[in-house]
Amino acid sequence: MSSSGASSAEVLATYVVVGEEELTVSLTDGRRLTLPVTWFRRMKHGTPAERNNWELIGDCVGIHWPDLDEDLSVEGFLAGRKSLESQKSLNRWLAYRARGEKVPVPTYPLPDWAKKELKKEQRKSNGRSRPQRRAG
Repeated sequence: MSSSGASSAEVLATYVVVGEEELTVSLTDGRRLTLPVTWFRRMKHGTPAERNNWELIGDCVGIHWPDLDEDLSVEGFLAGRKSLESQKSLNRWLAYRARGEKVPVPTYPLPDWAKKELKKEQRKSNGRSRPQRRAG
C-alpha cells in the first residue's frame, strides 16, 4: 500500500457504526465487516457518542476516533486483527480519562540537521513573500 494515497484496487471504508457489542464498517466494494467491540480495548470504555464520533483518514484507508484517541485500519479489519495495545498503555489512557484529561502527545526537539533545513525553507518563503523594492 502506498503512503501517498489509496489505489483504485484498494477496498476503502465508507461508513462506521459502533454499538455496545459490535463495530460495523461499510466498504467501497459493498461488504460490511462486523467485528466485536471487545477486540478494540478503548471502544469498550467509550460512550455511545464517543464510539460514533469518528472520521475517515488517509484517503479512507483508516478510521480515527478523536474522543478515544483510537486509529484503526481497513487492512486490519480485513485481516481480523484485534487491538495490540498493551495493558500498560490502556491503563495510562484510562487514568488520564478518569481525570478528564487527554494523554499528552510527546514532543521531541528537532535534530540540528532539521533545524538547518527549516531555517533554509523559512528564508526562501520569506524572500518570496516580501514585496520587491523598485528603484525610484
